[in-house]
Amino acid sequence: MIGDKIRELRESKNILLRQLAAQLDMDTAMLSKMERGDRFFRKEDIVALAKIFKQSQKDLLTLWLADKVLKTIENEEHKRQALELAIKTL
Repeated sequence: MIGDKIRELRESKNILLRQLAAQLDMDTAMLSKMERGDRFFRKEDIVALAKIFKQSQKDLLTLWLADKVLKTIENEEHKRQALELAIKTL
C-alpha cells in the first residue's frame, strides 16, 4: 500500500528512484525494495517523503501504519478476530 503510493507520487513528479533515494540518504536498491513492499519504510522516511511530495503527513503515516499492521498479521489464522479485538479496545 504505502510503497505503491510512494511510487505513484514519485512517478507523477518524474523523479527517478535514484534521485529520491539520494534525497532520503539511502541506497537505491533499498528504496526499490521499500516501494515493492519487500522492506518496511521507517517512520522518519515517511515524514521526509511527506515533505518532499508536499503530502499530508497524517495521511501517509496512516497508510504506512495500516500497511505494517496488515503485513504483520497477513499469515495469521485469526487475523480478523485479532483486528476486531484491537479496534474494540481502541
